[in-house]
Amino acid sequence: MSKTANDLAKSIGASVEGDGSVEVRGVAAPERAGPHDLVYIAAAKNAERASASAALCVIAAEGVAVAGKTLLRHAHPKVAFAKAAALLLERTPIASGIHPTAIVAPLARIAPGASIGPYTVIGEDVHVGEGTQIGPHCVIAAGCWIGANCRLHPRVTFYGGVRVGDRVEIHAGAVLGADGFGFAFAEGRYWKFPQAGIVEIGDDVEIGANTTIDRGSLDDTRIAEGVKLDNLVHVGHNVQIGAHTVIAAQTGISGSSVLGHHVVVGGQVGIADHCTLEDGSIAGAQAGIPTGKTIRSGQTVWGTPAREIKKFKDIYVCYARLPELAARIKALEAKVQEK
Repeated sequence: MSKTANDLAKSIGASVEGDGSVEVRGVAAPERAGPHDLVYIAAAKNAERASASAALCVIAAEGVAVAGKTLLRHAHPKVAFAKAAALLLERTPIASGIHPTAIVAPLARIAPGASIGPYTVIGEDVHVGEGTQIGPHCVIAAGCWIGANCRLHPRVTFYGGVRVGDRVEIHAGAVLGADGFGFAFAEGRYWKFPQAGIVEIGDDVEIGANTTIDRGSLDDTRIAEGVKLDNLVHVGHNVQIGAHTVIAAQTGISGSSVLGHHVVVGGQVGIADHCTLEDGSIAGAQAGIPTGKTIRSGQTVWGTPAREIKKFKDIYVCYARLPELAARIKALEAKVQEK
């Protein structure tokens, strides 16, 4: 899609410096950009890259000088660039129409503008909203609800009763609604505990490839609007995740934990059962949060077991000196023995 710099600025809330009639057709990194590509710089140190670029239009913060370019001024250049990219780039279709190899149950309700790819199976009483695209080899079990303008990439699996809002994107291989890991031990064996809840996904959520979200046990598993889950994230039964929380790859969240809104979770974080991460808290990469622990609002933690980041750094400094301290202790012991 093509837009003038003036039109683009109005759409993303930027101001224009220079020739507002410049035509912009795509986005690129400065080194790869052509004349009609849009580039951005987040800091003055990158101004040279933008100046040397073939791109005629640059998004930059106030006070950052880039000679010879049309500038779109915005307080948050990276955010503005993302908004512009959404307007300029046409997304590759996942499916078009209902493929003849798709199996759609008689009682499924498919909106006229929805698309279903090859070899996909749609169960009874499934609702698929207007503009939603479901890719090849997906399985949507009975009783699921999928809102409007969603995108399900190949091999996504919904167990029964999953409910998904509007504009949700789910990447390949994700599984929603499998049984949670719930068992009770007695008489020398494990007895399966009921997994009778469902999974509810809010609007504008993105779920990464091969991520798994378990159905609730006696409650439901709920993910609120705007949440972004990376690849290979596991969300256990009854977990509640608040709006606009982001969770990086290989994180595991055990059953009945609660994450507030705008929480940030780094990669490979382990969250045990019945934990609480309050609004705006941050768990650094590979943090381990023990059963029942609460991370307070605005707090940043790191390490295993997770500690407030300043305390963790102090501990880590001591940990790094252990070989030196051990050698000193050994030398002191030798002196004591000599005496």
